[in-house]
Amino acid sequence: MSTKPRQMSIGMNILGLGGHSSAWRYGEVDPLSYLDIGYYQNIARISERGTLDAIFLADGPALAGDPGGGPSGRLEPTLVLTAIALATERIGVIATASTSYNDPYNLARRLASLDHLSGGRAAWNIVTTAGDAAARNFGLTGAPVHDDRYGRAEEFVDIAVKLWDSWEDDAIIADRARGVFADRDKVHTIDHEGGHFAVRGPLNIPRSPQGRPVLVQAGSSEHGKSLAARSADAVFTAQTTLEDGQAFYAEMKARAAALGRDPDSLKIMPGLSTVIGSTEAEALARQAELDEIQGIEAQLGQVAQRLQLDRRHLKLDEELPWHLIGDALRVENGSRGFFDAQINLARREKLTVRQLAGRIRSGHRLVAGSPEQIADTLEEWFVNGAADGFNLMPDMFPSGAEVFVDHVVPILRRRGLFRTEYTGTTLRDHLGLERPASQYAAVPHAVAA
Repeated sequence: MSTKPRQMSIGMNILGLGGHSSAWRYGEVDPLSYLDIGYYQNIARISERGTLDAIFLADGPALAGDPGGGPSGRLEPTLVLTAIALATERIGVIATASTSYNDPYNLARRLASLDHLSGGRAAWNIVTTAGDAAARNFGLTGAPVHDDRYGRAEEFVDIAVKLWDSWEDDAIIADRARGVFADRDKVHTIDHEGGHFAVRGPLNIPRSPQGRPVLVQAGSSEHGKSLAARSADAVFTAQTTLEDGQAFYAEMKARAAALGRDPDSLKIMPGLSTVIGSTEAEALARQAELDEIQGIEAQLGQVAQRLQLDRRHLKLDEELPWHLIGDALRVENGSRGFFDAQINLARREKLTVRQLAGRIRSGHRLVAGSPEQIADTLEEWFVNGAADGFNLMPDMFPSGAEVFVDHVVPILRRRGLFRTEYTGTTLRDHLGLERPASQYAAVPHAVAA
C-alpha cells in the first residue's frame, strides 16, 4: 500500500466554447473557434501548465442542441485528441465514444492507436447513447431501451479489453538478423461470440504503452454503476450535493470491493461547473451577465430538456411539478444520472425552477466564487469521501481554464491536495493506477492466423 499522501485528480472538460451556453455570445473568442484545432491545443497547454490529469471531450453521434441558437455539434474526439497529444507532453486525453453506434474492433483500434501516438495518455469514456436522434442517424426508428443499451455495452467493453490484450507485452522481438518480428505464440485470437457481437481478433496493432487505454464510465443508473464497478478505472458522475456524492462514492467503492477489486483502483470524479472571479461578488456578476445574455426562457428550456418534461408544465417561481416527475422517470431512453442528480437537489432544497436553473450547468453542480471558494469546495468533497477528483467545466474558454490554473491550482498545491509536477508519463501514472497485464499472458498460447 502506498504511503504517499492522497492527492486529487483533475480533468478539464472542453465543452464547446465553455460550460455556459452563452459563452459563444460573450465574445471572448470567435464563435467558430470550436472548429479550430488551435483553440483546443491552447486550452490543453494551459491545463498542462497546471499539471492537470487530462483533457476530456464529450461527444454524441447526433447534432447537439438547436443550431439556430448557438454552436452545435462537435468535432470527432479521437481526431481532436490526437492533435492535442502532439501539441502537449504529459496531459492525458479522454475520448467519449458510444457503445451503441460503434463496433468493438474499429473503436478498440482507434483508441489503441491514440494510446500509441500519445505515448500512453489515452482513455475511453464509455457511454451508451440515449435519445432517438442518434438512432435515426443509424437506420433505427428509436433508441434501444436502457437495459438493452447496457447489455450491448458490457459485451462491447469485454471485447475491447480482449483485443487490447491480444498481443502480449513481449510479443514483439524485432530481430532483424533472424527476420523475426513477433512471437506468433504471443499474438492471440479472441474468438468472441456473444449476444451482440462475434469478433475473432487479434487486434492489428501491438499492445499499447498503458497496456490498455484507461477506461472511464459516465453513468449513474443501476446498469451504469454495475458496468463501472466491473470494468472502469474512473467514473465521471453528476451528484450535486455533498450527501449524494458521499453516498455514491461509498456505494461504488463497496461494489468494486465486492468484485474483488481494490477500491482505490476505481476513481470517482464528479463534474463541477465553475464561474471564478477574484472575489465572490465578481464571480456572481460574471455569472449574472452570462445568464442575462442567455435569457430565462432558454434556462427554462434547459431544465425541461434535462428532466424530460414539457416546458409548459414548468413555472419559474414554483417547485418542480412533482406529480409529473414519476412519468418522466419511466422514460427508458433518457440519461438517468443527470435526471436523478437534479431532482434530488431540487427536492432536498425545495428549489424553484428558477433556482434550479441557476444551480446547474451542463447537467452538473455549479459553483461561482473566488479561487479560495472553488478550492474550498473541491477540498470539502475530496476529504469527506465524496470524490477522488473532479471533471471541470469552466463557464468560458480560455479564461475559465486560465483562472483555474493560475489561481485555484496554487491554493490546492499549498494545501497539499494537488501535485506540483508530473511524476509519470502516462495517464495511468497521473491517476495512480497500475498497468494491467494481458489476460492472455498466463494462459496456454493460441497461435494467431
